[in-house]
Amino acid sequence: MYAIIATGGKQYKVSEGDVVRVEKLDVEAGNTVTFDQVLAVSDNSLKVGSDVANATVTGTVTNQGKAKKVIVYKYKRKSGYHKKNGHRQAYTEVKIDKINA
Repeated sequence: MYAIIATGGKQYKVSEGDVVRVEKLDVEAGNTVTFDQVLAVSDNSLKVGSDVANATVTGTVTNQGKAKKVIVYKYKRKSGYHKKNGHRQAYTEVKIDKINA
């Protein structure tokens, strides 16, 4: 059984027991989080739309962290312009406990 959830402007395919890195959520490690924006649920047959209107996915937050640094380098030739910048995206690691469909 799997579900497709939407959070942080992205969609994730999750099953029970999966560990997923999603965009940062304002939940501390060890607490539970509920995803109520479920787009599809599959249990031998795919259910979408009004069939999954009341479906939810619950999980436990295992970690809050930052991803590896991405280097942003801007450069314009012949003018002596260059600028180096780095960015680390924050994430929340969630272990999927139950798919309620």
